[in-house]
Amino acid sequence: MPEGLPAAGAGARTLWPLPQGLTFLNHGSFGLTPKPVLQAQARLKHEMERDPPRFFDHHKLMPRLADARAAAAEALGAAPQDLVLVDNATTGVNAVLQSLAFPPGAEVVSTDQVYPAVRNALRHRLEPVGGRLIEAALPWPVASDDAIVAAVERALTPRTVLAAFDLIASRSAVRLPVERLAALCRGLGIPALVDAAHGPGQTPLDIPALGADWVAGNLHKWYFAPRGCALLWVRPDRAAALHPTVISHGYGGGLAAEFGWTGTRDVTPFLSVPAALSFHRALGGPALMERNRALAAEAAALLSHAWRTEAAGSPDQRNAMASVRVPGSERFATEEAARLLHDRLLRRHRIQVPVFPFAGALWLRISAQAYNELGEYSRLADAVLAEAPKLDRPARSR
Repeated sequence: MPEGLPAAGAGARTLWPLPQGLTFLNHGSFGLTPKPVLQAQARLKHEMERDPPRFFDHHKLMPRLADARAAAAEALGAAPQDLVLVDNATTGVNAVLQSLAFPPGAEVVSTDQVYPAVRNALRHRLEPVGGRLIEAALPWPVASDDAIVAAVERALTPRTVLAAFDLIASRSAVRLPVERLAALCRGLGIPALVDAAHGPGQTPLDIPALGADWVAGNLHKWYFAPRGCALLWVRPDRAAALHPTVISHGYGGGLAAEFGWTGTRDVTPFLSVPAALSFHRALGGPALMERNRALAAEAAALLSHAWRTEAAGSPDQRNAMASVRVPGSERFATEEAARLLHDRLLRRHRIQVPVFPFAGALWLRISAQAYNELGEYSRLADAVLAEAPKLDRPARSR
């Protein structure tokens, strides 16, 4: 890892392969891998391609994967034996769901902010047994933690066999009180699965302290690992029943063996985890998370003031992301309008930021990372004020 890294802000942009002139406010969607981590991965790829049989030798590869798991576990307050590496958080969620037996008529409770891919995975497992997914409706755009817990509690029934919650909801960017939700479920004998896709590296996280039975989270977003790198944590007493979605050579050998070798795959994202975590620490670790949280809060306040709208959630429910309502968008809250606004911001203003329709309006989700600074959000505020009024009739404004 490089020494003497520049301070967060414009000076830090050189650490990422960002093109000149692009205002990148979308770290949350896919992450952005820093150059030093990409270089570490490139060295691993070179090693792999020079002699694949040697690189993939079971007796050599498994200890290296164990070191990567140990690094991730240490960063997240977990024991290495309770954690495995997977391609992404959705892969981890699917491994849990495929390992469970759902009885006829089973119900699974989530919220109406569940990530769409996880919603599909739940539906896929429930439909063959005539089960159903119940999504607790959360007040929007602001719901107190008490209101969230109450909404979920109303949705739980004697037929509930599983609860699945986002740690940080993708669209609202709100951190749900999963500790309280998991405790509620545990008191009723209902296992809890937490999709923490946006958790690791965005907010300080002690995974076992969440109180869930399983936690899946990405390392390729806020912890800077190369894409295709995530974790799945399992409560120790549930480990024996957990298996990867691809059953391969390690079957029956325990978590590390089963998840560590699922066929010929590029494991360099996994082996790059120590380099990614080292880079995160070099940029400040917890101090970087707090800096990003504060910047996102300031940016959300700036945008909501400029647009005379509001941000989803209260400031203490947000971390390094925030969703803010687009002004006047109640008149054109469609997928087409969202795509059009996104494309115009990118083409005309060189701003990359996600836009989506929800609850009768368009919302825009900002992220704050080390390479961002407040002036970029000011440019976004002006760009949206210039482009949003033209979306009132999208079909005529092309």
